[in-house]
Amino acid sequence: MHHVPDPIIALLAPLRRYAFALTRDWAEADDLVQDTMLRGHEQRRQLVSEKAVGPWLRSILRNRFLDRRRQHAAQIKREVDFAQLSPQVQDAPQDDAIRLTQLRQFFMALPEEQREALALVAVDGLSYADAAQLIGVAPGTVMSRVSRARAKLREIEDGVQRPVKALKLVGGTDAE
Repeated sequence: MHHVPDPIIALLAPLRRYAFALTRDWAEADDLVQDTMLRGHEQRRQLVSEKAVGPWLRSILRNRFLDRRRQHAAQIKREVDFAQLSPQVQDAPQDDAIRLTQLRQFFMALPEEQREALALVAVDGLSYADAAQLIGVAPGTVMSRVSRARAKLREIEDGVQRPVKALKLVGGTDAE
């Protein structure tokens, strides 16, 4: 039986949390961590120092996440195209459900970096510093990405006919 070094075991929980922050789905996060560990094992000769195993595995995890998202780009585009063909306003009881569907589709259509930053800060409640550390960029870069994401959602919001009872946009205002 092969003994796994303790530093690797200690990294599983942080890797799983990071994967969840990216995917927002525990099952997908677990698959991503498993994929990361497999890739890490396959590419273990590329690891320069045992001390660098954490950043190295986080980098593999993030790259695998981005690869998976690129593979789903066509599916997301199809969802957005379908939403544009769907009725925008229906009876009042259904307005909120339609609005949530629209916002989700608009969110999913954001560029990857903006969607990741907005999800971490506005949805999951991480600080800019914590989100920056997870993504591997400066806090100012996270602030910029969040700001651009919010601006893009507001721009999309302004171009869509709103139901009578509009929902608050993430990071937006209730002012009409």
